[in-house]
Amino acid sequence: MKREKRLILALDVTSREQALSLAGQLKDHFDAIKIGYPLILSAGLGIVTEISASLPVIADLKVADIPNTNRLICEAVLSAGASGIIAQAFPGKDSLQACAKSAAEHGADLFVVTEMSHPGAELFMAPLAERMARLAVEAGASGVVAPATRPERIKLIRSIIGERIVISPGVGAQGGSAGEALLAGADYLIVGRSIYEAEDPVASAKKLLALVR
Repeated sequence: MKREKRLILALDVTSREQALSLAGQLKDHFDAIKIGYPLILSAGLGIVTEISASLPVIADLKVADIPNTNRLICEAVLSAGASGIIAQAFPGKDSLQACAKSAAEHGADLFVVTEMSHPGAELFMAPLAERMARLAVEAGASGVVAPATRPERIKLIRSIIGERIVISPGVGAQGGSAGEALLAGADYLIVGRSIYEAEDPVASAKKLLALVR
């Protein structure tokens, strides 16, 4: 994934037609498109292949199972054309290594969740975020997910993972500040509803892009 715009579009819609239309309209303003269960379950795995024709796709499946099941999930979505996959660290090192191995075999990126962007993540995830960041490093992940809604957490995670990539959700609808997240050490901002629910998604994307350049 080339770091040109420093923006990743979180495309959490459920309509195949809407997803493809938005991908086509917005492809010049983002470095990648993140899609997850809502779209894949609604439109089918083929949507990964279709959207990847516009931009690299990060499959946000937050993979969290035993190693063999993780491997099967990763193989399915990476074989469909995804360039990256997001996994959880809490199932343990062996489960995470299964994802890392699959990603490496496909020339894809593995991003490990250290802490999510919603308030509830502070209850269980935040106290373990440092350990999960270290586990991401041990497993050989390309990078981690850290919350733009809590930029001080990005700074902490960055101190642990070094030069690995930090992708940060929570800008826009969840109230995260683009500038603060980037200043804290985020490489890419993940933004969704404030773009695709806007009256003019392209204009909204251009406005955000101007802020991060």
